[in-house]
Amino acid sequence: MDKKKKVLIGVGSVVMLGAVYLGVEHFRFVETDNAQIEGHAVLLAAKVGGYIVKTNVTDGQRVKKGDVLVEIDDRDYKNTLQQAKSDLVSIEARKRDAEKNNRRLTDLYSKGAVSQQQLDSISTSFAESKAKFDSVSALVAQAELNIENTKIRAPSDGIIAKKSAEVGQLAGPGVPLVGFVGTEERWVTANFKETEIEDIRAGADVDVKVDALSSRHFKGQVESISSATGATFTLLPPDNATGNFTKVVQRVPVKIALKDLSLEDRELLRAGLSAVVKVKRK
Repeated sequence: MDKKKKVLIGVGSVVMLGAVYLGVEHFRFVETDNAQIEGHAVLLAAKVGGYIVKTNVTDGQRVKKGDVLVEIDDRDYKNTLQQAKSDLVSIEARKRDAEKNNRRLTDLYSKGAVSQQQLDSISTSFAESKAKFDSVSALVAQAELNIENTKIRAPSDGIIAKKSAEVGQLAGPGVPLVGFVGTEERWVTANFKETEIEDIRAGADVDVKVDALSSRHFKGQVESISSATGATFTLLPPDNATGNFTKVVQRVPVKIALKDLSLEDRELLRAGLSAVVKVKRK
């Protein structure tokens, strides 16, 4: 009997200590498992069209800022550039000739040797030559830019998440070819209940536990609290004026900056991973 009592007392003590711990945790922290790791993830697309002639990356490959990921056939654009440059040389010569005539007649007009009409005529010709030169110069600059845009480059250091570009494929402007995730920054977006927001402040310390990295805890800090609930920017936001109103607790996104992350940590913290967040109450 004494042994049974001791066991019951021990179990009761453990339960009581657990209840006290949970109570203290509840009053010290606000917790949610509705959170995920975020990063700068983008779909890289071609700005100009053309056939893909080379792909320099594979899925999961690490790349540096400025690395060429995909190359598009640039021969058409080089031909356009060559033609524009040839036109520019011809127009530049006419512009120089018109500029000389304009200066000469301006000098003669000041001496009364030519009429106002003659001066106006040559001034108009010079202005037209200059405008044409500026226009063709812009075409040359655009042609050079188009050639540069045939190479899709990494916007920052990162990892290739998905490559859908293949040699021989016809790339269209704006069509995604590479899924890219930068490794320069990671943060957490945690969606707290609207009833919990009053206990959260910017700058509060945060403990972050990631489901995929069960043995690790990451330190963070509340960076900002959204000025709108998550439902506000959905494609079809709820219309509570229809008469079929059912009160639903809304969620408010909170951005949490992760501190003291190494490059290895940022690579392990893949965008989209689920996390559990504990924010210290104010």
